[in-house]
Amino acid sequence: MEVSNGVEMLKLDFNGNIIYPTLLWNQEIAILIDTGFPGQIEDLRIAMERAGVSFDKLKVVILTHQDIDHIGSLPELLQACGSNIKVYAHALDKPYIQGELPLLKDGHIENPPKGKVDDTLIDGQELPYCGGIRIIHTPGHTPGHISLYLKQSKTLIAGDSMYSANGTLGGIHIPTTLDIKVAQQSLRKYLELDIENVICYHGGLSKNHVKEQIKNL
Repeated sequence: MEVSNGVEMLKLDFNGNIIYPTLLWNQEIAILIDTGFPGQIEDLRIAMERAGVSFDKLKVVILTHQDIDHIGSLPELLQACGSNIKVYAHALDKPYIQGELPLLKDGHIENPPKGKVDDTLIDGQELPYCGGIRIIHTPGHTPGHISLYLKQSKTLIAGDSMYSANGTLGGIHIPTTLDIKVAQQSLRKYLELDIENVICYHGGLSKNHVKEQIKNL
């Protein structure tokens, strides 16, 4: 689904579990935010091509956090793209993504997906891609969870800081959140932003009175 010019919400199905990575692009570059479950690289490739973006254009991956449904296809992407791709994540989740520490929620999994993080992100940082991507450190779900704000389209990519159901923001998903109090504090950061669209990794797009919805949460 095209959210705005150069912003596509991808829809992937993993055994009935629907997730929504986000694809950003312009004439020079494509950026993937989160990589789905392990083994979904072909799903990602097909979804990109449906959006009219060549897989060869992918140069950047931004990981919102360490959970397996977000980093799952990172090893395959790195293998397919080689040194042509740059991976970003927050420093607090980097060692888990790189396999230096067991995943906080999926530590029981043998041989979990892992890959090198090239650069770490901090709260308030702005990446120069696609009109500007502001990094918002929104811990709670994991220590290094980040959200992204796209200035041009006034779109918030919320990761797992919130979930959505039928276009309505449902707030924090308590069963999968490590620190509920910190997660609630993180949501307050969104009130400073001029948001028209919210993409939740679980539940997809919400665009009706989102500022009011966030205030109510």
